[in-house]
Amino acid sequence: MDCLFCKILNQEIPAQIVYEDDKVIAFNDINPEAPTHVLIIPRKHIATINDIEAQDCELVGHMVATAAKIAKQAGFADDGYRTVFNCNEDGGQTVYHIHLHLLGGKPMGWPPYQEKLKTA
Repeated sequence: MDCLFCKILNQEIPAQIVYEDDKVIAFNDINPEAPTHVLIIPRKHIATINDIEAQDCELVGHMVATAAKIAKQAGFADDGYRTVFNCNEDGGQTVYHIHLHLLGGKPMGWPPYQEKLKTA
C-alpha cells in the first residue's frame, strides 16, 4: 500500500507523535495552520469518511475523544479549538486515510479560508 499515513503507522516514515494507543496515533502536522495542529489517524486504513462503515463508528468517536484529550493536555480545551475531517478533493483531502485535524492555540475565524467559491 502506498499510503503516507500507513507508512507513518508502520514507522517507515518518521513523525512527531504526540499520542498513541491501540486504536489511533496522533502526530504534528508538517504544515501547521495553527500553533497546535495535530493529525489523529486510526490504525485501521479507511480511505475517506464516505468509506466509514457501521463497525467503524466507535473508532471515529474515539478519534474525536482523543482530540479532546490532546486539547486538554495542550492547555487550550477551555479556550476552544477546531476539529476538521476533509473528504475527497473538493473537501481538501490530500491523503486518502481518514484523519482528524486538531487546531488550537489561537482564535479561529470563520469562514476558515477567504477564497473565491467555484462557479459552475
